[in-house]
Amino acid sequence: MATLTIDTPEYLLYPSPRNEHRVVFAFAHFVPHPYTLIHLPDFDFTGKATLFSAQRKSDGRMGQVVSCELEADLQRFVRLFVPD
Repeated sequence: MATLTIDTPEYLLYPSPRNEHRVVFAFAHFVPHPYTLIHLPDFDFTGKATLFSAQRKSDGRMGQVVSCELEADLQRFVRLFVPD
């Protein structure tokens, strides 16, 4: 049976079924918009990336976490992401 959640020190993560990769990469960014549609292929990342629904443990806030294999990809996401 697949793992339903991933527990990290900062977040409780719920993997997206659309993730091609089932890992949390080293570079991650919390987006405090739980219902915003984030389509990772639109960002044209060089490396691998994953998307998770998330609960931030420090304050219980719900949102999403984008994790990237490459720091440059995460910087690109932060620069280009505009919530609806």
